[in-house]
Amino acid sequence: MNSISNIWKSPRTSAAGLLIAVATVAGALSQQGVALGKVGTGTVVTLVGALATALLGLLAGDPGFSLGQQVSGLAGQQASKRTVQQVCEATSLQSKLGAWMLIALLVQLTWTAGCSGTSVAQDIVNWTPSLQSAVATVDATAAVLAPADAPVFAAATTGFDAASNLLVTQAKAYLANPSATTLGQLQNQVVVFQQQVNAALLAAGKIADSASQQHAMTAIQAVATVVNTMLALVQSISSKAAVARMAAASNIKLAAVRPYLDGAAAARMVAGHYDEPVAAAEAQVAQAEQDEVQAGF
Repeated sequence: MNSISNIWKSPRTSAAGLLIAVATVAGALSQQGVALGKVGTGTVVTLVGALATALLGLLAGDPGFSLGQQVSGLAGQQASKRTVQQVCEATSLQSKLGAWMLIALLVQLTWTAGCSGTSVAQDIVNWTPSLQSAVATVDATAAVLAPADAPVFAAATTGFDAASNLLVTQAKAYLANPSATTLGQLQNQVVVFQQQVNAALLAAGKIADSASQQHAMTAIQAVATVVNTMLALVQSISSKAAVARMAAASNIKLAAVRPYLDGAAAARMVAGHYDEPVAAAEAQVAQAEQDEVQAGF
């Protein structure tokens, strides 16, 4: 009974929870290919999810929750401790609703990212300058390592140049001709490169000199961020069978290298690429990692 009565006591919070649930279910249905009919160029499911997210945004910005209005309502009267507490509680809830809106939007965007193969292909190609820059940094890193560590690092990263060039070439080939053949080549190469990066992370983790290890990890982590992002993008436009095949070819799993990945640095890199808040990028990175682990990578 308390749960039911709380619905009436906290209508905005209850509405927010319902809208988040609608957006989440819509995202899950969309990911599974459930459309429930077409609406323009989209589907009923994606429309419902978008409307739920929009309504959550309006709820988060409800003028009734404005701190300015709450405070101005106190003008001409002495604010008791209880009144001030109510203002703070209202403001806190507004902030929470805004955060929930962001989470719902990020989940919705993540689940619908694969709707357009061409747009995803362009996104992959847009990451190639960052990939080439990160690989160039790797090439220059051996020179700043301790003499005993440089050969280990060089051996671990020796295939990065060839792998990155091939991945860039295949990404551009898929953008120019988004066929099953070019997608298959892109799927294979992104997994090959990801495995090389994972192996390099494990090798760098064995470097004894702390300064050398830090330099090595920072350089490899930047490459890992781009490659894992590309993997997530390729995964979003691949069939379940193709994703299963890709995951089966991944011998070094994400769980094995997770301790060597810098989530904060990855989020900053993603935020800079998409020109978005770091908090949004953190949620995207976390969601992408979760999707890859669930897929078997």
